[in-house]
Amino acid sequence: MAVPARDASDLSDGRPAVRIASPKGKWILLTTVLGSSMALLDSTVVNVALPTIGRDLDASLAALQWTVNGYMLSLAGLILLGGSLGDRFGRRKIFVIGVVWFAAASLLCGFAPNVGVLVAARVLQGVGGALLTPGSLAIIQASFHPDDRARAIGLWSGFGGVGAAVGPFLGGWLVDGPGWRWVFLLNIPVALVCAPIALLHVPESVGGTSRPAEAEGGGSGSHRGFDVLGAVLGALSLALVTYALIEARSGSPLVWAAAVAGVAAGVAFVYVERRRPDPMMPPDIFASRQFTAVNLVTLCVYAAFGGFFFLTALQLQVVAGYSALQAGTALLPTTVLMLLFSARSGELSQRIGPRIPLTVGPLLCAAGMLLMLRVGEDASYVADVLPALLVMGLGMVTLVAPLTATVLASVDTGRAGLASGINNAAARVAGLLAVAALPLLTGMGEEAYRSAAAFDAAFRRAMPLCAGVLVVGAVLAFTTVRRPPPGCLRPECRRHGSLTAPPLEPERSRGVLGAQESPGSSGPPGR
Repeated sequence: MAVPARDASDLSDGRPAVRIASPKGKWILLTTVLGSSMALLDSTVVNVALPTIGRDLDASLAALQWTVNGYMLSLAGLILLGGSLGDRFGRRKIFVIGVVWFAAASLLCGFAPNVGVLVAARVLQGVGGALLTPGSLAIIQASFHPDDRARAIGLWSGFGGVGAAVGPFLGGWLVDGPGWRWVFLLNIPVALVCAPIALLHVPESVGGTSRPAEAEGGGSGSHRGFDVLGAVLGALSLALVTYALIEARSGSPLVWAAAVAGVAAGVAFVYVERRRPDPMMPPDIFASRQFTAVNLVTLCVYAAFGGFFFLTALQLQVVAGYSALQAGTALLPTTVLMLLFSARSGELSQRIGPRIPLTVGPLLCAAGMLLMLRVGEDASYVADVLPALLVMGLGMVTLVAPLTATVLASVDTGRAGLASGINNAAARVAGLLAVAALPLLTGMGEEAYRSAAAFDAAFRRAMPLCAGVLVVGAVLAFTTVRRPPPGCLRPECRRHGSLTAPPLEPERSRGVLGAQESPGSSGPPGR
């Protein structure tokens, strides 16, 4: 006889008890998928639209860099704080605020009359993303029965992987069809569906429970304080350093002042984090040599990936002559390979340890980037583009899942959520700085993307640089990463759909998310 699904009030000990088969469970899953898909799609479709945005708004290369980095800057700087806000004031409340905020900023992006307004709107989008991104996973963690949690996360992540695969294709279709503004306006109907469903069907949760906020005393007392100063200093440091890198071509005193101030803000951030009783990034977590090593590898890997995907979307259109739709479709092989094979890669790394996958994976990606040097004017997709992306995809398959698992296994169980959030932030910061620095390092002029010859020359200097950073990551992994001790936790999900999507496949045994103390933290860097 079938057992009826129970609601969150059915268990007397306060554990979350929503079953995935119940109507409420399906509504919760739909809400979190819709919310996270907004931020996920925006991180994958905008690169494809950049050349068209530049022509339509008469934007310089620096403005296109800010179009990407404005979003990443506020997202990376505030994502840890966003998870803490959900834990304190209610995950559903902060999630809904994030959805509405993101939609309002998307509307502003869609109707931006000039590139200055577009960049400002992208910064606001990142703030909304920092509120809703950690909330999606935290709502699932806090709402579902422990027996259903892994399956719920797997379904949520699976749809995220599909979204990541569809994103570049959808972006290209919108750019070539209705226009680039619909890349942003598409978020509006999604938000109009997502927010009401969340308010009607998602239970509120605070702290470590799924009980109403009123039961927790309105979010006070039992909660730790906010590290607002740390968040401000971290975001300020990133903003100033990014500005200095993007605007360095001018060589003005303001650029040098920004660079010095950015470094000073970074030093102040470290000082504050070392002395606060409740820092958002506790320095003692880096006492784990394995955790520190894997985050250094993450910085190398995701810096190279960030630069690669930013420049490749432009190279395919500006130099090879692809349409936006063709360029978006061209990048699909990497995502398909990750969807198909990263589970096996995760299983292999559990048997042989992470050291070899984290060494071989970056080297394969480096080889794929060097193969991209074949992609020039009138490049053949089958002969020139596809081989490079297949090698690149195999490298991503080899390293991404073991990287996530090693991060989570390198700290105590109760700090797994924090470790995942820090690694997520490290990946985003690496991509942010790469997009800011690569045009400077390769001598790209402000109008380079308007000239096939000029952009191609800079692209050919950029790919060896990205490959070199990956080689550094491989050397770090080989010399510092060791097999996790027996009995350590592994992530509930090990298969990945893309670099910007969370892991996909639930592990049926013990999962780290079921044991972490703070489910408000963001997910692994694959998101």
